[in-house]
Amino acid sequence: MTVRFRLTDDQRALREGIRQLLARRFDREALRAASEGPVRLDRALWRALGDAGFFALRLPEADGGVGLGLPEAVLVFEEAGRALLPGPLVATHLAAGAVPGAATGETVVAAVDGALVEWLAEADVVRGDATGAVPLRSLDPLTPLHRVPARRPGHDPVAVLLTAAEQLGTAARVGELAAQHARAREQFGRPIGAFQAVAHLCAGMLVRTETARAAVYAAAVTGDPVDIAAARLLADEAAVRGARDCLQVHGGMGFTWESEVHLHLKRAWVRTQRAGGVTESEEILAAALTAEEA
Repeated sequence: MTVRFRLTDDQRALREGIRQLLARRFDREALRAASEGPVRLDRALWRALGDAGFFALRLPEADGGVGLGLPEAVLVFEEAGRALLPGPLVATHLAAGAVPGAATGETVVAAVDGALVEWLAEADVVRGDATGAVPLRSLDPLTPLHRVPARRPGHDPVAVLLTAAEQLGTAARVGELAAQHARAREQFGRPIGAFQAVAHLCAGMLVRTETARAAVYAAAVTGDPVDIAAARLLADEAAVRGARDCLQVHGGMGFTWESEVHLHLKRAWVRTQRAGGVTESEEILAAALTAEEA
């Protein structure tokens, strides 16, 4: 089946509106301050997201929501990933309509997601059984993690897709950062982007990002679990490999604390363990391919 996905004017306006909101409320300076200070959720920002309809996006208007669909949710979560917005965004979005205050951002919801729980200490509500949760040292300074002793069978496909959308946002952002640096940084009197090795890295990042974008957007339209699994795998690869290649383009300065590049890589690594991780998506896709051959 061929799926055509061209953004409407309203969808483009939604994406631009979220990007501008995040640029005002969580810019590069705020990101750096959050990564260097105590790990605390910005409740004012959370409520601002609620006011903008971030969490209530897919709730029917009759229930106080925005009344949009999964494709629009993918667009806003892509922007959240691009901005490295911290917090249990997916869990709170999925809880809108079920947990009082989640839709408006007054309540922060953390989901027990497999063996890991994000932001348990900051959350007002925990979805699922978090008995015996143990704090972990998180790779990402903006994502506190806890380990729980039991794993739930299966994960919500929407959570998987929204995680893929966040990964897509990271992939796009690190591609932009790599291209900007390749144009500005000079060696031997030439921009480093003129050297074939750097140009190939940037080109590979762009190809993986646009391939993942097509898969994520298509899965948002079909809602098919197999399409979502494939999109998740492509988006994870685009984010992790893209962030690694972006570090390579930046050289040593990409590892410095002032740079956001290493934060994208760390967040991408953490997301690969969310919503069933890569293994569950691989199993879903493998089962579908095996069924087709049989």
